[in-house]
Amino acid sequence: MLKKIETTLESLIFNSRWLLAPFYIGLVVAVILLLVKFCQEFIHIAPHILDSTEGDAILAILTLVDMSLVANLLLIIIFSGYENFVSKIDAAGHEDKPDWMGKVDFSALKLKLIASIVAISAIELLKAFVNIEKILVADSGPGETQLMWRVIIHVVLVISGVLFALMDRVAESNSGHH
Repeated sequence: MLKKIETTLESLIFNSRWLLAPFYIGLVVAVILLLVKFCQEFIHIAPHILDSTEGDAILAILTLVDMSLVANLLLIIIFSGYENFVSKIDAAGHEDKPDWMGKVDFSALKLKLIASIVAISAIELLKAFVNIEKILVADSGPGETQLMWRVIIHVVLVISGVLFALMDRVAESNSGHH
């Protein structure tokens, strides 16, 4: 009787991983929505690119790059999260299967996630610096404060990324000793 309860409970717990599937479907929809926003931004930028200043052109392109990085980040989370926590994706024979697919464990996922966040933060910071005249002229006090906070947040993200990498390296070297 107890063994049957235990088996049922373990089966319920094991199958509860499928509760994560809707999250990943939601992230796929988010990629589609981001694609719509990307296309909208591209259509908005394209006709004006020749008339814009170099700084405005760079800002527009950095916005597209930023959206691309977010979409890449979402795909990494979808693929590796689904494979690590729900089920393996059967794409072994597919010629377009990414090399990293099926090889990104939770630790590598964390590092890829923080690296992507740092890259997105760096692009946002670069956009602010390219647009620095507008930021500082428009708001002499708050503009400087806003820029300072962007730099601080970026530095915190970079330090967090380095600390994540160091913690994973320490954990990896300790696991080899046991």
